[in-house]
Amino acid sequence: MAGPDPRTDPPGDHRFAGDPVFDLHVGGKMEIRSRVALDDRDDLSLAYTPGVARVCEAIAADPSLTQQYTWVPNTVAVVTDGTAVLGLGDIGPAAAMPVMEGKAVLFKQFGGVDAVPICLATTDVEEIIATVARLAPSFGGINLEDISAPRCFEIEERLKGMLDIPVFHDDQHGTAVVALAALTNALTLTRRTPATTRVVVSGAGAAGVAVARILLNAGVGDIAVVDRKGVLNSRRTDLTPVKKALAGDTADRHDRYGSLADVMVGADVYLGVSGGTVPEEVVASMAEDAIVFGLANPTPEVPVEMAHRHARVVATGRSDYPNQINNVLAFPGIFRGAFDVHATAITEGMKLAAAEALASLVGDDLADDLIVPSPFDPRVGPAVATAVAAAARADGVARR
Repeated sequence: MAGPDPRTDPPGDHRFAGDPVFDLHVGGKMEIRSRVALDDRDDLSLAYTPGVARVCEAIAADPSLTQQYTWVPNTVAVVTDGTAVLGLGDIGPAAAMPVMEGKAVLFKQFGGVDAVPICLATTDVEEIIATVARLAPSFGGINLEDISAPRCFEIEERLKGMLDIPVFHDDQHGTAVVALAALTNALTLTRRTPATTRVVVSGAGAAGVAVARILLNAGVGDIAVVDRKGVLNSRRTDLTPVKKALAGDTADRHDRYGSLADVMVGADVYLGVSGGTVPEEVVASMAEDAIVFGLANPTPEVPVEMAHRHARVVATGRSDYPNQINNVLAFPGIFRGAFDVHATAITEGMKLAAAEALASLVGDDLADDLIVPSPFDPRVGPAVATAVAAAARADGVARR
């Protein structure tokens, strides 16, 4: 006999009745469905005991068979500790679950990838690493999500070294891939080349570090990364190891130092992943035909109307303005491509290939208000997946 439907029994809390956002979330956004029929005794004997024992024995003798006879190779764990959720900050694992569920349904909708949200009741680096490593046999990949910096860097790097499946911190690399795709097209519009473009990245957390790194790998020649205390450079003595290494590869190369206002003078690109507000006079000091990406949500670092007064190309993280830098353009296709070739990792080459594929989809429609495709463009997932799979083979991490 069927049990109660949690989407209607119990109903949502009366305090939120009639609110369409809460109504959509009643009972959660996900469910598990069987892919096989269970209509009679014969079906049961095949799906479960005794038939399932034969499959178990075969996998025990040849573990690679898990790739053919379980859901593992098409399933990603979406893992968080709830310490850096959206723009809400450290709200804990229970409050993070709606976001992780949302991530899971996006994986399925846009990449055909199954995903399981996992919210961990610990913020300890060692405990997170150990827990994820122990869960890894159940998954084909690990998507780390909303884990605060600098712990996220160590967690990702160590898990990548321990596991032979893709490990990907989307707050870093998903943001970086889409930002690079958008910037590639914005540079085309403004007739700039990466090597001669001056970029200011505001924010040195997970996203800021990853954005700066992918821009370096894409050939951008002059980058200054700014945190709350100013430009990351080796004159400072308060830098973490991650920030110190980044300073050496960015501002140190051009002896850039000081405040955000100092490095914005004459800059071609502002890319904000930090929150806060940039004064209008600082935006006005940028180069002609400037590019402004204010990606903080829900309030961009540079208000859109202000940005348009001083910049030619403007992008945000919001869906109600043109040029939305949305991670959903990247992560479903990246994992789809990685899974299609049974990749052991997600390489820098795979990320660059994803960004190039996204940028190319805009094609002849390229305009100041159209520098990235829509998440609902049906070409996005397949194009990114194809590019990522090819790059995985080129980088030697594909197993088929």
